Amino acid sequence: MRSTITRPLTRIDTETRIQYGLMLLFGTLCLLAAVAPLELMTKVVVVSVLFGFTGGLWISHLVQIVQRAAPEAET
Repeated sequence: MRSTITRPLTRIDTETRIQYGLMLLFGTLCLLAAVAPLELMTKVVVVSVLFGFTGGLWISHLVQIVQRAAPEAET
């Protein structure tokens, strides 16, 4: 018997699950780097890079969703 949380996640295709996992990973690393005891310039660079990866994955995911929805809307 599956829980109510894992049931919807198994219906999502593998590529989307990987994107969600990477967004969660880079977002968490970004937050951890923001509170890490690093030199200011190092912290700014690390947080910026990780936030850029997170944002890039999010935009890529949105483009993918739109590309999948476009052919369905034509029919």
